[in-house]
Amino acid sequence: MQQFDDDRNVFDLTGANVEDAGEHNRAVILRCIHRQAPISRAEIARQTGFTKPAIARIVDRLLDEGLVMEARRRHGLRGQPAIELEINPDACFSIGVNIDRDHLTILAVDAVGNVRGRVHHEKRFILPAEFVELTADAISHFQRSKLVDDARIAGIGLAVPDWLGEIPVLGRPDDYAQWTTFDVRKAIEAITDHPIFIDNEANAAAMAELDYGLGAESRSFFYIAINACPGGGLVLDGIGHRGAMGLSGEIGWLPIADPNDPKGAKVQPLGEIFSLFFLYDHLAKHGIEVSRPQDLLALDARGRKLVSSWLKQMSVHLAESVIHIGLIVDPDAVIVGGRLPVRMTDELLRYVNEHLQSSDPNLPSIHRASLTEDAAALGGAAMPTAAALMLGSANPQQRTRSPLQIMDRLHAI
Repeated sequence: MQQFDDDRNVFDLTGANVEDAGEHNRAVILRCIHRQAPISRAEIARQTGFTKPAIARIVDRLLDEGLVMEARRRHGLRGQPAIELEINPDACFSIGVNIDRDHLTILAVDAVGNVRGRVHHEKRFILPAEFVELTADAISHFQRSKLVDDARIAGIGLAVPDWLGEIPVLGRPDDYAQWTTFDVRKAIEAITDHPIFIDNEANAAAMAELDYGLGAESRSFFYIAINACPGGGLVLDGIGHRGAMGLSGEIGWLPIADPNDPKGAKVQPLGEIFSLFFLYDHLAKHGIEVSRPQDLLALDARGRKLVSSWLKQMSVHLAESVIHIGLIVDPDAVIVGGRLPVRMTDELLRYVNEHLQSSDPNLPSIHRASLTEDAAALGGAAMPTAAALMLGSANPQQRTRSPLQIMDRLHAI
């Protein structure tokens, strides 16, 4: 359950003009087109250092294979208008699956990240057997409806939170512990012949933001996901970093001052006070029942006031987290996404910025993610797409520390 595949090791956009370097050079050009489309052959040559004959030879091969397409001619420049290249959306398809403690989302996605189909189940604590059944039904639906070409499915990408059945989240039923011994890869392999790719859901969401969101403006950022449990992902110079044991970005374990200790002598993990479930619990203590992100948008004036008070309280801790991230990692930006409704995310970030204004002006800027609640599923789909287009190579990593070990260490501080 705890194995993670990183298919995003970056290719440097340089290459040798040697006949035998074919596959590597082909991958370099594909990545260049994928990242910067629409792009002309001349621009590819300038960025990669390949000769024009080498570019022509490789691009012709990619056109013949249907991986890229000549999209348009660029006008307004001197000389003959340049023909621009793009990835062919129908070059391949991927299925992205995001299972969390409060939902299951399955997307059918084409080669450029367009969502061709979506199946969503808003349900808490889905057990493994039901997860497999619902996932199989969604894949079958995409195929029967011709939303994807089965012969061109590059694989199934799973975005799964760490320690899914182990973290003692609010309301977790006893039988949810089934996830701790469940082999998710083996189960999905039993329902499909396509390759399986697995990553942490926050890492997947961060990579989706890199490929399809604010990554066009920032190549180094820390991604914070506000979900049933908080999560984080680190991207540096366009590469997702997992750390030696795959724990990089685990912001839920970040120790912060205990709000119930007026002297500030104790610390506790951020994940023990900050998540959607804790927001729901805050409202429930005031007689307001909320169980889904959509419910937050239907609150009356009293409910909205309670949400605002909780966001203000949490903004202190999030600002503290941003300061720590800025001092240790020094990214261009901190990006906040996940399932908290956009309006409330914007309100939270407004409060966070108020706290940060009096801090070091060299701290990273903080922004709302451009992708919404489906970011993790989209990032899951991006993994097999990257493999199919030769945009990276597999780098499995194993998580070796249990949540109880980490929790014990923090509570001992």
